[in-house]
Amino acid sequence: MNLIVDVGNTRIKLAVFEQSELVYLMRTSKDEVVEALETLFKDFPKLEKSIVSSVGNFPEAALQVLQNKLEVLQLTKETLVPFTNKYTTPKTLGVDRIALVSAAAIQYPEKNVLVVDAGSCITYDFLTAHNAYVGGGISPGILMRYKALHTFTENLPLLSPTRPANTIGDTTENSMHSGVFLGVVNEINGFIDFYREKYPDFTIILTGGDAHLLRDSLKNSIFAIPNFLLEGLDHILEHNT
Repeated sequence: MNLIVDVGNTRIKLAVFEQSELVYLMRTSKDEVVEALETLFKDFPKLEKSIVSSVGNFPEAALQVLQNKLEVLQLTKETLVPFTNKYTTPKTLGVDRIALVSAAAIQYPEKNVLVVDAGSCITYDFLTAHNAYVGGGISPGILMRYKALHTFTENLPLLSPTRPANTIGDTTENSMHSGVFLGVVNEINGFIDFYREKYPDFTIILTGGDAHLLRDSLKNSIFAIPNFLLEGLDHILEHNT
């Protein structure tokens, strides 16, 4: 039984996997993560090993609690992964993208795969049918675009991400929703069309916190998998043990 710790910029996900199946998932804050871990150890006494993936700061006290209980693998650029990394600057590749590509490599062997992660940023990662990661793209996420409109203008309000009711915005707020949402949808469709010129046949995975807002508006056939990153971290942990 594996414990997956995914440390984001603001929240931490704690996930329990048994034989590659997600059996428990919770989100906690950095202030409460030690207490959450201690509760998990009581609820899941068969936990054996753990992986920590961090794009934010993981409290030292929480890491110590983990190491006192379990074998802990901290995901770094040097960790063994189930794909060949062709990225020109591999040491700059984020651990979140490493996890996503690992999930693609294990779950879709011998296939071309494009993983679109719609989170704080929108990332595009492409894995070839020869199991080679060739790179992708990074652009601002939905919430980041709303914040940019508010921050860099005098009069535009700060709105919460909302799917627009109409394509043509008839108020300033509706125009902002239309501009952000349709801009993202067209961007993703454009990326897909670009990759299709070089790779006519590939699988598209949509994941991340905003995937639920986007999946029904994309013109392409996709697989929406909410916990794809967590699954990738579990695969990496198994690959290293």
